[in-house]
Amino acid sequence: MSDTATGLRPEPPLLEVADLVVEFHTRDGVARVLNGVSYHVDAGETLAVLGESGSGKSVTAQAVMGILDTPPAVVRGGEIRYRGENLLTATPERRTGVRAQGIAMIFQDALSALNPVFTVGFQIEEQLRVRLGMTRKEARARAVELLDLVRIPHARRRVRQYPHEFSGGMRQRAMIAMSLALDPEVLIADEPTTALDVTVQAQIMDLLAEIQAERRMGLILITHDLGVVAEVADRIAVMYAGRIVEYADAVSLYRMPGHPYTAALLQSLPRLDQKGAELNTIKGLPPSLLAIPSGCPFHPRCPKAQDLCRVDKPGDHRLGLGRTSKCHFAEELVRSV
Repeated sequence: MSDTATGLRPEPPLLEVADLVVEFHTRDGVARVLNGVSYHVDAGETLAVLGESGSGKSVTAQAVMGILDTPPAVVRGGEIRYRGENLLTATPERRTGVRAQGIAMIFQDALSALNPVFTVGFQIEEQLRVRLGMTRKEARARAVELLDLVRIPHARRRVRQYPHEFSGGMRQRAMIAMSLALDPEVLIADEPTTALDVTVQAQIMDLLAEIQAERRMGLILITHDLGVVAEVADRIAVMYAGRIVEYADAVSLYRMPGHPYTAALLQSLPRLDQKGAELNTIKGLPPSLLAIPSGCPFHPRCPKAQDLCRVDKPGDHRLGLGRTSKCHFAEELVRSV
């Protein structure tokens, strides 16, 4: 029997972004960086957000965290709901309370995100003292526990070291420890393996997966690495020019991409059975957000574009349960795979 039939309301998603619109006001004009972005993540689930640089992935995360620079950024519409509560209409005090304790973020450049003049331990301990009222001794003990959790060796010694004394992989682990300090329910990882070698990337992703499973966190993974996504994601949102152009479960998307942009991204992956062959690329460049093309924003680069694509902006075409594509010919594309 359904929840509706029994009179019970279904639980809202842990985090839901609904029709989010964000503009940047610049000297050259108004750039619509996000144009109706919607997605959600539940407890224990991994949502991957894919797309080229400039597609709006990180801006969406910053809007969720409430850390957009305003100005130039202006939120023009939509909602960001945490456990059903719209954070965009909440008081600044409430948003501050949700940040880190409800939703935390790992930034893509740990060296820039960590303050170089304070020890790593101090930066973890500070939020424990301010948010949880811990004493210095309690906060230090907890900081050591967190560094142990993310497998930083000799945590009792390294808690007293500065960021420049850590390797790139260890700094990223320290950032993860900092983000977990207040036991968040949602963790946003913005390119968490950027500039790390392949072995360390795998270690970081394994660590995140292990911690997520243990704590039942919702994980939003922002990345351009389709190989990483294939291994960890439950669902995928593909972004282009400030819009989600395809939204699907990972298995369906990899088997039968429902948007030409998704198909082009998958075709650009290196393959072991094509040794020595020229890599596929997506011709052209992403559009300027100050002058997004009419119709489908991808049409200037799309090999399947037709006259309709140049004049009519596609809405969401449903391709199955929970799966959508912003392509006029999505059904044909899926059938042709």
